[in-house]
Amino acid sequence: MKDYENLLEQLRQGEITELTVTPEEFMDFQPVLMKYRYRKSIVGQAQKGGGVVYHFNGEQTTD
Repeated sequence: MKDYENLLEQLRQGEITELTVTPEEFMDFQPVLMKYRYRKSIVGQAQKGGGVVYHFNGEQTTD
């Protein structure tokens, strides 16, 4: 399994520009995203075929 928490942090810090999650990975990824401190700043865009591409929107919201 991928280290989604680390990947989300890389996304937030600009080390990567996007994170693609396949339908097969989503059930492992979703709980990590829900616990992630900056989750409200992570925006996902659904792709054809069921994948989602996540980007960091630049705001440091922690609510």
